Amino acid sequence: MLALGPLATSAAPVDDAVTDLQRDWEVIRYQTPAAEREKRFESLAAKAHQVSQVFPGRSEPLVWEGIVVSSWAGEKGGLGALGLAKQAKSLYEQAIQIDAKALDGSAYNSLGVLYYKVPGWPLGFGDKDKARELLQKALALNPQGIDANFFYGEYLVETRHGEDAVVYLERALHAPARPGRQVADTGRREEARALLAKVRKN
Repeated sequence: MLALGPLATSAAPVDDAVTDLQRDWEVIRYQTPAAEREKRFESLAAKAHQVSQVFPGRSEPLVWEGIVVSSWAGEKGGLGALGLAKQAKSLYEQAIQIDAKALDGSAYNSLGVLYYKVPGWPLGFGDKDKARELLQKALALNPQGIDANFFYGEYLVETRHGEDAVVYLERALHAPARPGRQVADTGRREEARALLAKVRKN
């Protein structure tokens, strides 16, 4: 666990803190029983918020705090998740203001996902056109990235453009491995395979 005391800035550089959050997120997302995920993400969100406070002015912790809060919203589901989705949206927007290119444009990618998953007006802020714009920005920054390609593919499936999605989902399957991210890469490839199978079945 991360120690966040007065010496945190020197003892735990931002990259180490972010790597720690990534690993915790991967374990919850891909290796934890569904019934336990909501509580685990809630706890991790508190830890992620501490990291963001310890490293003000850095984009990466805000991106990861947003990812954790978004994942918590996803597990919570229903109208109760909308407040968390709005919180994640704000975190991604702050990250983009600081450094939009951090983590290969992950803030654009994650914010785009929120825009196509959250309901539109009057319930939420969902907007499919805004989602496409953000996801394309993420792809432009990281054209071979597994997440950028997977989520653009998923967006195309969800907006009834399944045939166009195939090329992006295939690219996600063959994306370069990310050092230290084996759990996430394996999980994301499984999701890409499942979505491809669904597209080809229809």
